[in-house]
Amino acid sequence: MFLCAQLLLFIASAAIACLAARVDVSWDICYLHVNRVGEGTRLAIGANGKLPIPPVYMTRGDTLYLHVHNSLNVSTTVHAHGIFQNGTVYNDGTAMITECSIPPGDNHTYIIAPEQEGTFWLHGHYDEDNADGLRAALIIYEKEPIVDYDAEYLFAVEDWYSTEFIERMKQIVHTGITGNLPITYSRALINGDLGNFTKPIKFEPSKKYRIRFINMAATNWFKISMPGHKMQIIEIEGVHSVPYDVDQFDVGPGQRISVLVEAKDTDEFNYNYNITLYLIDNSFVSGANPLYYSGLIEYRENAPVYQSPPIEDNYQWAEDINMNAFDGEPLLEPVTRKIVLNYQQKILSDGLPHYLLGDHPYQSPLVPTLFTALTMGDLATDPAIYGPQTVAYVLDHMDIVEIELHNPGSPDHTFHLHGHTFQIIEYGPTNATSEDNSTEIAVRKSAGAPMRRDTLMVRAWNYVKVRFRADSPGVWFFHCHMSTHLYLGLAVTFVEAPLLLQKQIQVPDEYYKMCQKQSIKTSGNGAGNAGYNFTGLPPIPT
Repeated sequence: MFLCAQLLLFIASAAIACLAARVDVSWDICYLHVNRVGEGTRLAIGANGKLPIPPVYMTRGDTLYLHVHNSLNVSTTVHAHGIFQNGTVYNDGTAMITECSIPPGDNHTYIIAPEQEGTFWLHGHYDEDNADGLRAALIIYEKEPIVDYDAEYLFAVEDWYSTEFIERMKQIVHTGITGNLPITYSRALINGDLGNFTKPIKFEPSKKYRIRFINMAATNWFKISMPGHKMQIIEIEGVHSVPYDVDQFDVGPGQRISVLVEAKDTDEFNYNYNITLYLIDNSFVSGANPLYYSGLIEYRENAPVYQSPPIEDNYQWAEDINMNAFDGEPLLEPVTRKIVLNYQQKILSDGLPHYLLGDHPYQSPLVPTLFTALTMGDLATDPAIYGPQTVAYVLDHMDIVEIELHNPGSPDHTFHLHGHTFQIIEYGPTNATSEDNSTEIAVRKSAGAPMRRDTLMVRAWNYVKVRFRADSPGVWFFHCHMSTHLYLGLAVTFVEAPLLLQKQIQVPDEYYKMCQKQSIKTSGNGAGNAGYNFTGLPPIPT
């Protein structure tokens, strides 16, 4: 483990050599009173009395034992974002989907042994704990790097609000009854430091650097540029890419990108890098949206800073639809299951604002969906058995699933699929009409080996098509990674091969004990009853 979250420089080979096959990390998840952006002290969630929580490092083939003690007065979980958990779905850390969560005062160990490598992160998945600070980078080094580089840096970027998440949501829900959701603004943190106060990153002439960017924000987007330097994207969300030249790129909540940067051949100048925070829910607001931050790329102490020309609109942006996966995996076909999802924002029968991808906003069931899938026998193949609030889709084993996700309005969204990566197949304008449809783009399709990722961006007034193979029996959440939108119901559940799941998965006893301590049932339908008896289920707004 490393004891700070400043910009860290590592010689990759040395870092790999010092990591053991078993990586033990202990988190005492606790409340903290912090003033991170100079806007007053507020309640936050950290680990071991620290915020930010230090990054976690391991190498492909290692096993991470994340020992959690819950010192909060409410339950909590930890999700390893981007880790497949194939065969260990109960370890996915999603409250009331794959587990009952860790009760206050209790202990739990997440065992993470992925055959994956790249840039990931850990965050709370109970009542959006991550928005209040429960988040940390997770880096899995390659045993044999595909691309040569001399050293690397990590940029973990966050948004930070002056009030706790639940307080902001109370305001949003209360005022949203009128149909007008209020806009709140944040500041940017870079590796835990307020924007412009991050320490310089040091380059040596002619060396190559890998720079990992993780957007751990609750709500906001970031634009990244390094004027005077060319960047090549070499990895997106744990998937190696054919090197792709860019001048700048953006990362939405939950997304990650690694770039390769070749240093200049002289130390005559230092340079600035630029990180811009922007909230896509609203237009320009002076001093609030966007916010501009910069840091120093230092070749030589006290060298003059090169005055780079401004980034123009015709510079090369990162577009995953134009990229190719390094391993050359071809387009998945033929499609055996197509699911069309439409984003909606509505005031429903309960008089409250909700976001939907189906007929109902997502709400937690009374029994974790995984336990329903494991205990309902043949009925587990019927989506209705999970309750309407789970917005469940049942997939057959090895289905090639195509999701067509429409965003017929504003704002942009990022959507994360647990347990899988998906191929980016197609972007295009949705059929909706609006005065504000100037962001529409022509239909664009992937060519070659489609790039894969686990968190997609769907722009306002557009749709996205993605494909994945249902090769991991389990229960997998698909949701907007903007915390406010998930809180308002913007999610669905994929129940994958439930009959095969019943044969393959043995949930460890400690997961049942966590449920018992909280008087949560571990069998039955979404209401904890037999058959289609949903007595006791809270009313579902329509």
